[in-house]
Amino acid sequence: MLISEYGRHVQKMIQHAMTLKDRDERNKAAKAIIGVMGQVNPHLRDVYDFRHKLWDHLFIMSGFQLDVDSPFPIPSPQSFITKPEMINYPSYKVRFRHYGKITESLINVACEYSEGTEKKELTNLIANQMKKSYLLWNNKSITDDIIFSDLKKISQGKLELSPDTVLSQPNEMVLKPAAKEFKGGGKRKNQRGGQRKRY
Repeated sequence: MLISEYGRHVQKMIQHAMTLKDRDERNKAAKAIIGVMGQVNPHLRDVYDFRHKLWDHLFIMSGFQLDVDSPFPIPSPQSFITKPEMINYPSYKVRFRHYGKITESLINVACEYSEGTEKKELTNLIANQMKKSYLLWNNKSITDDIIFSDLKKISQGKLELSPDTVLSQPNEMVLKPAAKEFKGGGKRKNQRGGQRKRY
């Protein structure tokens, strides 16, 4: 079967429709087959693009040999052979990959802010995000001085935090999984309410 999702019976119906000599009978048979094919996804039967897809599948399963009047342009075999165009991948380079492209974009936006409380708060948030990203990538302790230095480099000196700024601590950034609880509340315990004995 060319398109197995419709099943073998639909394929047999299409083969039978191709044997009908009367064009009107073939058209009636094609519409009936489309109705059956639409039952595979009944909630999409009345969507215009979906019905177009059904008619395309009908012609594909007939090997493009079924001669009927379609409400849509009849596809050709060549239209399904043509390879899609190559998608160009982004060519930008991330200098500090462990911080990511989004962080660098945030830094560029923050550089455009005028001096004031809003810019200072945004810079502080970015620095905390940089520290979190660094810990996820390296999983080692890191000093705030490294984050301040990298922030200055990426922003080309436009964003700086005072040395006395304190960023969030690693234990505040990494959340520990919560203990599982029963529906009735309380932590999971032995059914008898005590520790399980070992023998």
